[in-house]
Amino acid sequence: MSKAEKIEKRGKDKMPTTEAEWRRKLSPEQYHVTREHGTERAFSHSYYNNKRDGMYHCVCCGAPLFSSETKFDSGTGWPSFSSAGGAVTTHEDTSYGMRRIEVRCANCDAHLGHVFPDGPGPSGMRYCINGCALDFDAGDESGKTKA
Repeated sequence: MSKAEKIEKRGKDKMPTTEAEWRRKLSPEQYHVTREHGTERAFSHSYYNNKRDGMYHCVCCGAPLFSSETKFDSGTGWPSFSSAGGAVTTHEDTSYGMRRIEVRCANCDAHLGHVFPDGPGPSGMRYCINGCALDFDAGDESGKTKA
């Protein structure tokens, strides 16, 4: 059973609903980034340099978010993607005196990172995502490059 199928079978009612439950499920850094809208240090997570084929999932709920086919090296120190798989939502973020577009998991509302209009390809978008907000599954066929 794939992670996506497990999510659908489990349903939202099985997800943590309280701060204490999220704290038990996540590491302190994962909790800070995903539940408190934090940011990890650039170049601090190995996914920024991951070149394997697969699918990136939400660390909180397991929803599939980004395919390795859309990942590129932005030089920023965070995993960057030119498009999302549809399992994300965007929201205006005016924190810290800036105007940015925040990216969240559409399934559990976890903060993932931000999207900027300076990416490659036809979309021109750069989804700049915190590595600790992701789980990588090299066995997930939906993120593999097809030969």
